[in-house]
Amino acid sequence: MSTIDVHADASATSQQIATIDMKLEVVTLPVSDVDRAKRFYQRLGWRLDADFAIGDSIRAVQFTPPRSNASISFGTGLTTAEPGSVQRLELVVSDIVAAREDLIARGVEVSDLFHRGPEGLVGGPDPERRSYLSYASFSDPDGNGWLLQEITARLPGRVWEG
Repeated sequence: MSTIDVHADASATSQQIATIDMKLEVVTLPVSDVDRAKRFYQRLGWRLDADFAIGDSIRAVQFTPPRSNASISFGTGLTTAEPGSVQRLELVVSDIVAAREDLIARGVEVSDLFHRGPEGLVGGPDPERRSYLSYASFSDPDGNGWLLQEITARLPGRVWEG
């Protein structure tokens, strides 16, 4: 048996699940330069969903990662958070090596691969390539932090039933 066991939290399974659909749709990122951020997320190959202004004080730009159900937005007049203050936005990928290589080919500075070992974080992917344990990270130009996480098989209870 592995010394690293990833499992569903027992308290989460004993809670009464809400019956009203609530889907996370958009996360707003604080940025200092809207056009620079727009160029960065375009370079990632994400879909540009919107870029519009409402008067002189609000501009909203929205991007969606490939095949994601959630998007990011940024702009002016959208949040009072400090640029670069959002950390650990997780992007799930089925192949951490390929995802990292794709980002590097797009000109993004990406960390080396790392995984969770018995003593903490260790360089390289999980030796057994187990789901939830291999990572790489990158940041946008303002320092908002992204974490790639390799998941090839979800744990029981981690997928909503139809």
